[in-house]
Amino acid sequence: MTFDRRIFNFAAGPATLPEEVLKQAAEEMLNWRGLGASVMEISHRSKEFMEVYEEVIQDLRALMNVPDTYEILLLQGGGLGQNAAIPMNLMPLAKNGPKADYIVTGVWSEKSFKEAQKYGTANLVASSAAEKFNTIPARNTWKLSNDAAYVLYCANETIGGVEFPDVPDVGNIPLVADISSNILSKEMNVNQCAVWFGGAQKNIGPSGVTIVIVRKDLIGHSMGITPTIWDWSVQGSTQSMINTPPTFSIYMAGLGFKWLLKQGGVKAIEKRNQEKADLLYDFLDQSSLYENRVTKEYRSRMNATFFLKDENLNAAFLAQSNAAGLAALRGHKAAGGMRASMYNAMPLEGVQALVEFMRDFERRA
Repeated sequence: MTFDRRIFNFAAGPATLPEEVLKQAAEEMLNWRGLGASVMEISHRSKEFMEVYEEVIQDLRALMNVPDTYEILLLQGGGLGQNAAIPMNLMPLAKNGPKADYIVTGVWSEKSFKEAQKYGTANLVASSAAEKFNTIPARNTWKLSNDAAYVLYCANETIGGVEFPDVPDVGNIPLVADISSNILSKEMNVNQCAVWFGGAQKNIGPSGVTIVIVRKDLIGHSMGITPTIWDWSVQGSTQSMINTPPTFSIYMAGLGFKWLLKQGGVKAIEKRNQEKADLLYDFLDQSSLYENRVTKEYRSRMNATFFLKDENLNAAFLAQSNAAGLAALRGHKAAGGMRASMYNAMPLEGVQALVEFMRDFERRA
């Protein structure tokens, strides 16, 4: 199937990017800054690229109000890489041997929990697996340790469509937040967590660069087995360049940050994201064909999951929506059903078009 226009891409990641950003990258592809070469072809240690790197760090600090007490690392390996790096860098801080607490509310936090077991004791604080990851366990049921190095949670579960409405209170234990799929989608108080991490491929730019925002006093305690590229102390002291960084992804992230600043920053985009989510969820709630199964207060604004009550219609729904230029609505294989990812770059018009299609499909079903 071919199109002569841009589609509305609801993919969970790599996700849709702002058209303005793509056009600028295209215009600069062969001759960046008058150097006669692409940004992908120049040295990562050149003066020109280092200017890009510094701007990326400065813009992210501005967008998230990141204080100087936090280091910003631009790494590779994605969230799964950090699932290993986090215990290797932080578990030694535990009082009685390497130990950390994990709150499991979906596939991604479950992966984090399982990976951590390789490096020490991973305590399962709470899990919503029995509820098919459609909710977040009540706070009074959590079983926090008193000797854990940190507590990790996933702020937004991309696959299940579950999002914490607020940063959970875990007392004085350092809190680690996986924000891969809702970074820069809403205002976040950086001081509420000791570590924030996530890939760029949902709300920022293409895949390839992983952002880690870590409180500086937690750097420098890594296990002896920690590979050099996962050691936050080494990466922090070398501007995340102990090896060649993903230069094109960093450049594209920079364009994404500039675009977001032009939109009015995170506060403005949060309002837009809420409007998009409300539009879709309000439709789902009054529909006789579609349903969302996530507890209402924990519905994700980024990844709306939904099911057709008659699943025999799934194939027709996907074929017809794709033909209408509404792409990538099939749910993850672990969850089934459908999923509409509405990241920062998804315009309101895209969600309006989706709702209109869904309403028409329901009428014809």
